[in-house]
Amino acid sequence: MNKLIMTTALVAAGAAPAFAQVSDDVVKIGILNDQSGVYADFGGLSSYEAALMAVEDFGGTVLDMPVEVITADHQNKADIASNIARQWYDTEQVDSIMELTTSSVALAVQALSNEAGKVTITTGAATTELTGAQCAPNSFHWAYDTHALAVGTGGALVEQGGDSWFFLTADYAFGYSLEEQTSAFVTSQGGTVAGSVRHPLTNPDFSSFLLQAQASGAKVIGLANAGLDTQNAIKQAAEFGITQGGQQLAALLFTLSEVHGLGLEAAQGLSLTESFYWNRDEASAEFGNRFFERTGVMPNMVHAGTYSAVLSYLKAIEAAGTDEASAVSAKLKELPVDDVFAQGGTVGANGRLIKDVYLMQVKAPGESDIAWDYYNVLQTIPGAEAYLDPAESGCPLVQG
Repeated sequence: MNKLIMTTALVAAGAAPAFAQVSDDVVKIGILNDQSGVYADFGGLSSYEAALMAVEDFGGTVLDMPVEVITADHQNKADIASNIARQWYDTEQVDSIMELTTSSVALAVQALSNEAGKVTITTGAATTELTGAQCAPNSFHWAYDTHALAVGTGGALVEQGGDSWFFLTADYAFGYSLEEQTSAFVTSQGGTVAGSVRHPLTNPDFSSFLLQAQASGAKVIGLANAGLDTQNAIKQAAEFGITQGGQQLAALLFTLSEVHGLGLEAAQGLSLTESFYWNRDEASAEFGNRFFERTGVMPNMVHAGTYSAVLSYLKAIEAAGTDEASAVSAKLKELPVDDVFAQGGTVGANGRLIKDVYLMQVKAPGESDIAWDYYNVLQTIPGAEAYLDPAESGCPLVQG
């Protein structure tokens, strides 16, 4: 198995007292994501650094026990991710797995973790199934999901007159969920969906898919994909003159990392939805600059969400007085989430963090005054509007 694994232990001086209710006398968190493929910039090793930042900011210990963070590359393959997760649980005493970029991976690891009685907090995957039909008692969805993206970007474009859509969809759970959620929102607002076409993950050539989208005559071509796939689709759409012909591209999952990779010249004017922007306020900028110092990049919502997830997990252990999964999960659902990522956030009975998200528009090159200053914040969307009501999510844990 070709995988990258690293480990960092953050230990305060002094021996841990014997009465601490921490299994194996250490709290161990695993950051499992794509570190070498299409989503490496989207989350990758920068999410690992975000987790380390959270542990350091918390103080390095919880209940007088050390906190350790390990990481591995799942290569966007559910079987590899499941094998790593099983090894972590069975032989490395990992207590919680987080990040989990790629919805198929997140669903597989969440199911395995449920059987093992472990906590998962997904920040990198999007499907609402994680807190819907496949929800689990000790599993949480933190940074964003397909419903929030549909309400944010889809809603904005319909309001602007983009009332007919065609979708280029990544051929796995995330893409299906994003297309389904956005289609439902578009039609609920009186719009129509002309059709869709599915493409494989890590696709180098979008020409045939873009020609189908162009031929549909839809006003908006919804890119229900992410990472390098979205960047490549946008670049190739420009070669076909699609936007010059009057059709608009909707990057339904596009973050600061992808804007940076594409460049302002190509990305300018795109509407997108994120739940964090480093230059939104003073606290965000302070966090962003600290993150940049150690990674060389500014954080997107996945990185900031991972920081928040780790911090919230440690707070929940402290409040519960133990790292036992069900006790910690109860505290995660009870405690408010107030940090640089979420202010006044709450966690629903289905494990969904409910917080504000932001509709952004990518600046033109001449509008950006400093490095990584890429967004104008057009609208704050309240969490109650962005996310499904837990009672309506389809989660069997919730009594509606």
